[in-house]
Amino acid sequence: MTTQADVAPAAVEAAAALADALVDAWGSWGPNMTPDARQVAFISDRSGVPQVYIQEIVLDGQQPRARHIALSDDPVTQVRWAADSGWLTVEVATDGGVRTAVWVVRPDGTDARRVAGDADTHAELGPWTRSGHRFVVTFPGATEGAPTCCYLADPATGRLDPLAEGDLIHVLDVSLEERFIVVRDGERGQQFVVVVDRLTDEHLSVLPPGATGSTDVALIRPAPVEHSGPVYVYLASDVGLPRRQLIGVPFGPNGWRGEPRTLAARDDAELEFVDADDAGLLLLLVWNVAGRSELELMDTTTGGRTPITGLPGLVAADPVLSRDGSSVVLGVQGPTRPRELWHLDTTTHAWTRVTSAPPLPRQRLVVPRLETFPGRDGLPLTGWLYRAPGHLKEPGPVALWLHGGPEAQERPTFAAHHQALAAAGITVFAPNIRGSAGFGREFVHADDLTGRYAAFADVLAAADHLVATGVADSDRIAVTGRSYGGYLTLASLAFSPGVFAAGVDICGMSDLVTFYRDSEPWIAAAAVSKYGHPERDRALLEDVSPLASANLIDVPLLVVHGEHDTNVPIGEAQQIVAALRALDRPVEYLELPGEGHDYRRADSRKRLTRTVLRFLTAALDGRRD
Repeated sequence: MTTQADVAPAAVEAAAALADALVDAWGSWGPNMTPDARQVAFISDRSGVPQVYIQEIVLDGQQPRARHIALSDDPVTQVRWAADSGWLTVEVATDGGVRTAVWVVRPDGTDARRVAGDADTHAELGPWTRSGHRFVVTFPGATEGAPTCCYLADPATGRLDPLAEGDLIHVLDVSLEERFIVVRDGERGQQFVVVVDRLTDEHLSVLPPGATGSTDVALIRPAPVEHSGPVYVYLASDVGLPRRQLIGVPFGPNGWRGEPRTLAARDDAELEFVDADDAGLLLLLVWNVAGRSELELMDTTTGGRTPITGLPGLVAADPVLSRDGSSVVLGVQGPTRPRELWHLDTTTHAWTRVTSAPPLPRQRLVVPRLETFPGRDGLPLTGWLYRAPGHLKEPGPVALWLHGGPEAQERPTFAAHHQALAAAGITVFAPNIRGSAGFGREFVHADDLTGRYAAFADVLAAADHLVATGVADSDRIAVTGRSYGGYLTLASLAFSPGVFAAGVDICGMSDLVTFYRDSEPWIAAAAVSKYGHPERDRALLEDVSPLASANLIDVPLLVVHGEHDTNVPIGEAQQIVAALRALDRPVEYLELPGEGHDYRRADSRKRLTRTVLRFLTAALDGRRD
């Protein structure tokens, strides 16, 4: 006779094997095209570590093999192709950590060298100039209060010429003749954009100051013919608006700025990405509709918008419109589809696959269902439910999965972790609690500062929903998450004991005071608007820090952290583990070597998923009848 104890280890091993296979189903992302739209440079982890590849784009036949551009063994985080096709710029995670370095390399792989950043200096890759002769490199302030400095870099010589300086600035775009630059500044959720006239050193706000909201995406192009200004700035912004919309503002010399105008808006969606051709005649818009993606093309001459149907997956990312407006290349993925690159012909609207992933296991993967449920104060919330196939009709063990940010968003993407847990018989529910992006300006700011307490309550409301709908047994719910989600995991266990049977904290903060003290200065400075100021709001930070209430955590806890994480420093994990061990509480610790805040190496992701599977099965499945 086969007992439950005999079956469970086999089920866990089968789920772990599935997770390994899904991690090995490498993806491709972050595309950038040559001006003639015949080649694409992109990032792929087909070797187990994200690296740069180049591939021809063939629209009427089999796609050719991608060619690897070797730089270093460190993970690549970004690649951009110069407007003149002569160079690639590449951002690399130094030693796999949070700090990055900037490299240049010829498309044939020659002349590769690092031009900025090392283990001690963080350098970020910015855009190329429209002429393709120089590119932007940014050095965030390395000490508290130090300014961020941006430079124009020459790829041939490595020379850095000062471009802009400010608190938390990023140069988003540079006009064709390099006279105007678009600069973003500000703390998280309060970012604003200015246009700098480099000839006169004038700084012009794009939107009127004073309104709440943030602008994350902006670009500059020649103005449409009906506007008197020579250039036009397009923004994805929710400043003073209920949702992120497309705003257009004309600019000209001598400090002239026209009135901002809403060019595209939707009541059911937020504008996530915008790109434009070189002439400023065609725009690509990508809308976020409760986590799913929808595309439109917009004619700036007429204002007409054309929806694009047939997107080969639920979620689109990293869209690039070719310089002549003829093509789009973007990443596409879904719950049963790894990240692939697809090409869209903007005239025929035909889709062509550019890259593909290895075959997936024959095992059927779970397609999540979008659930709606109320917060404890009545605020409407949503979440994606990955129902374990073995528990479709009766309650079972459930893992709440809380995303990072908090301004990130849980979406129906390709998630090996969620699929493996479901295969092991553990349902996954991934809610978008208040503070998540994608649901409007008020929602994303609803957890700021003292709103943190309401976010804690949303986690409990998610557990309430699972029990009320018969998905979960009330004594078999685990709370898990990464980054901010890891912090919420610790907070839920410490501030609401008795609700959850176990927890998994992946790179989460355990004490917001020590987080501010030890995090990278530019990360800490940007977080003040979300969590509070380390001095002015110290009482709040102490009150919402789980470490001080570690004595109330009495269920099994797994803590995971990357060796080189300087975003949420590794001390955040070490101190909560030490506190629980001193109390003789059940806590496990997994440290991933060669990883920072994001786990980019396939071996690390496999080890992580196997560890979580074993831990949660022991904590939850062992309670089955």
